[in-house]
Amino acid sequence: MRFVRELTSWLSGGADPDSFPYLPVTAEFHRTGKHFVGKGLLALLDEARAHIAATRATGAGPEDPGPVRLLRGFLDVALDKWDGRYDYRSYLALRLLGLPCGDDHAGGSVAERAATRQGRDRLLVHLVADALAFELAAAAGTTDLLPEQRPGPALVAKRHRLGVRAVSPALSRLGLTVDDLQPATAAAALHALAAADRSTAEERALRLSMLPVYLSHDEYLFIRVLQAYECVFAGLADELRATIDALDAGRAVAAAERLGYARDQLASAAPLFSLLASMQPESFRTFRAYTEGASAIQSRSYKLMESLCRTPEGSRLDSAAYRSVPELRDRVRAGGPSVDAALRAAVRSGRLAGADRALVEGRMREFAATVLHWRRTHHRLAVRMLGERPGTGYTEGTPYLAEVRAIPVFTAVAADADPAAPSEPSGGCPE
Repeated sequence: MRFVRELTSWLSGGADPDSFPYLPVTAEFHRTGKHFVGKGLLALLDEARAHIAATRATGAGPEDPGPVRLLRGFLDVALDKWDGRYDYRSYLALRLLGLPCGDDHAGGSVAERAATRQGRDRLLVHLVADALAFELAAAAGTTDLLPEQRPGPALVAKRHRLGVRAVSPALSRLGLTVDDLQPATAAAALHALAAADRSTAEERALRLSMLPVYLSHDEYLFIRVLQAYECVFAGLADELRATIDALDAGRAVAAAERLGYARDQLASAAPLFSLLASMQPESFRTFRAYTEGASAIQSRSYKLMESLCRTPEGSRLDSAAYRSVPELRDRVRAGGPSVDAALRAAVRSGRLAGADRALVEGRMREFAATVLHWRRTHHRLAVRMLGERPGTGYTEGTPYLAEVRAIPVFTAVAADADPAAPSEPSGGCPE
């Protein structure tokens, strides 16, 4: 097979990370689905990983670490099942996407803030545009990737429409537009915009971040939408960190702006719910059989966002959700910052009072209402897709989502009434 010949040649020829044979390797993953990749290929990839680790340990290898980081990230994703450490983050290949993790300081100058937000918008557009490009190619018969359970024309058109709508706010912030055209034409225009905007490195990372477990068509959409939501929640974490900084400094207007932007980001992502709800339940249940061990309950970005709102109770920290992110759990237990705590401290110290306090608390209530609405729609779609089936990742599935959907976002303020639901039937990322 081609991948055996090229991997063997690569290993014997110096194993330069920049010339790794990604194409034949990913082609084999796509031919079978990650769950069914042969042990021979996985053993060769394991050998490649060991070789890279050894050369880096001795200081050999290229001066530019970029190709090494990319290869390490790819092998980390490709070998997760082989290693017995397959989970939600490796399934979504988040490391390969360079996804903003929300750990860095989110303040800085106006220009730095704009650049951070622009980076998140670009990634969101790239992910959704690629999902629609796959729908276009499958409908045109120009790809044989994930050939099982193809959707019909009406469903594909609906996905095109919802996908374009989901990224329209981000496109607008980037100074780009897609005209109000027929769904397929608009999807093609979006794909062309995104492709022209991507660098060669970004294009390669995007391609490598798609390693489905099986051959069901809808898994492509599933992966890209979940990656997009990870991008959204990592961005919310950035905004909440900056809110805390602003409250600590007594800058009420800046804190309110950050909270308002976070609210708008999550609210404008509502069409992603509807896009995911267009998955065919039978298709989802088919590929889901091979995702055991990976669940959105393991999402680090979501827990980071949640814990930056307020410190979770002990029972929540002891739940499977936080046990899946032990480093974040330890940070919270060590007294990590939160908007709730920063607000209380600002009020006690007199830094926040009167109209300024009302402004910030109003933005907190609006943000909380939007998060609570997201949780409820998440639960509704999971029920539609799963019924009473247990969750993947060894979780309880929909009963767990029902239990956590009403957890208060903040305790220093109460949430406003639930904002209006999106006009499309909505849902969320199952489990």
